[in-house]
Amino acid sequence: MAHNANDLLVSDVDAYLQMHERKTLLRFITCGSVDDGKSTLIGRLLYDSKLIFEDHLAALEADSKKVGTQGGELDFALLVDGLAAEREQGITIDVAYRFFSTERRKFIVADTPGHEQYTRNMVTGASTADLAVILVDARQGVLTQTRRHSFLVSLLGIRHIVLAVNKLDLVDYSQEIFDRTEEDYRRFASEIGLDDIVCIPLSALRGDNVTEPSVHTPWYGGPTLIEHLETVEIESSLQSGPFRMPVQWVNRPDLDFRGFSGMIVGGSVAPGDRVKVLPSGRESTVARLVSADGDLDEAVAGQSITVTLTDEVDVSRGDVLATASALPGVADQFEAHIIWMGEQEMLPGRTYPLKIGARTVGATLAQPKYKVNVNTLEHVAAKTLELNEIGVCNINLDRPVPFDPYEMNRDMGGFILIDRFTNATVAAGLLHFALRRADNVHWQAIEVNKDAHAALKNQKPCVVWFTGISGAGKSTIANIVERKLHERGRHTYLLDGDNVRHGLNKDLGFTDADRVENIRRVTEVVSLMVDAGLIVLVSFISPFKAERRMAREHVEEGEFVEVFVDTAVAVAEARDEKGLYRKARRGELTNFTGIDSIYETPENPDIHVDTSQIVPERAADMIIDHLRLAGVLGE
Repeated sequence: MAHNANDLLVSDVDAYLQMHERKTLLRFITCGSVDDGKSTLIGRLLYDSKLIFEDHLAALEADSKKVGTQGGELDFALLVDGLAAEREQGITIDVAYRFFSTERRKFIVADTPGHEQYTRNMVTGASTADLAVILVDARQGVLTQTRRHSFLVSLLGIRHIVLAVNKLDLVDYSQEIFDRTEEDYRRFASEIGLDDIVCIPLSALRGDNVTEPSVHTPWYGGPTLIEHLETVEIESSLQSGPFRMPVQWVNRPDLDFRGFSGMIVGGSVAPGDRVKVLPSGRESTVARLVSADGDLDEAVAGQSITVTLTDEVDVSRGDVLATASALPGVADQFEAHIIWMGEQEMLPGRTYPLKIGARTVGATLAQPKYKVNVNTLEHVAAKTLELNEIGVCNINLDRPVPFDPYEMNRDMGGFILIDRFTNATVAAGLLHFALRRADNVHWQAIEVNKDAHAALKNQKPCVVWFTGISGAGKSTIANIVERKLHERGRHTYLLDGDNVRHGLNKDLGFTDADRVENIRRVTEVVSLMVDAGLIVLVSFISPFKAERRMAREHVEEGEFVEVFVDTAVAVAEARDEKGLYRKARRGELTNFTGIDSIYETPENPDIHVDTSQIVPERAADMIIDHLRLAGVLGE
């Protein structure tokens, strides 16, 4: 490996390491449309910085001849595109991080995908960047993906932009084309609040204006790319802001030590400072700041430390330590920007795990207020968000969390949403503000509670949730169960899917989003009925496992009985008293469960009834026996 500081590396390793410790670090991303030359640019930076080992250089030469796209010449993109699929297609799929350094600065660069399908990976790379290099192919100009990435960069709080007009060698280094591209981009950038923009004409493949000024662009008098990256001033407001530290780990190695470990994401802290633990609000004083190198007199944003307190206060993973005189907000309802990353569309009303800092809570998204057309920046009405779409939604959490608006602190205001079953990240989110209604709506204390209602009725309240495809026999069995319970003097109510759609849910259709909202509303009604001490029978197809789990979690442990009314589609279709299957087969009914809409089979139902094997009366008796043994009937 060659480097201008190599002589020092050979003669005095300690001095070499100290020199690097004193350098500032710049994190930046390369982004833009497909095949704009992002990977080639990073490869060129690594090559010109003399940071390629001899064996890597030999491998690059061999790979360039074998799978390169430059006719046997060095294909610098191969230094970054490591996946086989990337090399085969000549595109970036995953985010590739590379470290390199010059005499003046250290760099971590994220090469992010240009293809629309992998926009979510670009968001990952941009989330920690200070600067964005947005590449534009001089032959193509500003494209939709250029605008999308620029909008995301603005949204994610990156304010320093380099517009790299690449492949200028393919247009004879035309100043006219460069000027037109710069004008088009600046016009769009001004609409999204980007104004710190440096435009550089370059050829990543040929090296023009990458590390050395190009003789082919005598009309350009600005800096080379590496010169700008070395000198751009990245101001950090985090260290000057109020102290924030999400607790990652309660450090208790022995009985004599109890500390709280995490990375400081804002401000600074010193022994003697007054801090509060959020969301509990308990206050204490910092006793010590413990690091791997011993106790510190002060710690600042970016450092990972262990804090000990003078008082024995309750602190758990996910809590936030904050300066007592400038606290973050604590709320459970927000407005937020959502960048949807899931292959399946966002389903308003569904509960998704939300991770913010070290805390994970349940979050329910409302229907979007709007989504953004990245070409026109128009706010467009939307019922949901699909892959790579960006919108603004209200979010309800199942418990309060400490937060700062994202524009003030990325770590305190940024979050991700997770698919409950696959654990895949389905969205990134940026908190704007807490909703005022969260402060205006409070729980009213009620003296006659659920236990009093249940005692009066001499029964244990519960939910019997019948699920299965249309025609399986849910409503038939639920009717019989209610009749038998009524004969025993039990207090019940039956919520049937068809009946509820005549009133409460008459405005809903049968899309996935509407089905989720259908069950969400019913779940809220059910929880009120359980609170009234009733045995609630619920007969709904309820095709999605996530919503059935949500319904279970809305009541207390032991108060939910899932009954899977099972039968083959062919059997249900043969019954088809309502003629629904025939209409679905003819295409007159869309989104029909079992035909063109999925039904997710329960994995561990409390009761499994196969109506192709037993009659409804026998199935009802099985359910009554289960309720009796569970103590629901007070017998």
